[in-house]
Amino acid sequence: MDNPREFFETLETRVDPAKAAGLTATYLFEIDGAGIWTVDVDDGKVSVSENGGDADCTISASSETFMKIARGEQNPTAAYMSGKLKVKGDMGQAMKLQKLF
Repeated sequence: MDNPREFFETLETRVDPAKAAGLTATYLFEIDGAGIWTVDVDDGKVSVSENGGDADCTISASSETFMKIARGEQNPTAAYMSGKLKVKGDMGQAMKLQKLF
């Protein structure tokens, strides 16, 4: 994956339904310089749309930080603690995201 767009466009096919089972939440990702995506998780089924909307949790990051997290080069908790990743809304749902990616 080279950029956030590629990440979100392929996310539906990459998520392991077994890991997402039991998780129902809507996430809004605001990626600086890349765009805004809504990721809806409904008991294991993931759907992605490119737009804003109502979400349980909004996650904001730079394109660079987001891709480091997506590739496993950056710990999301460390990114949050250092202010590189911002979370608004339900922090518990944000923590559950880690098992999806």
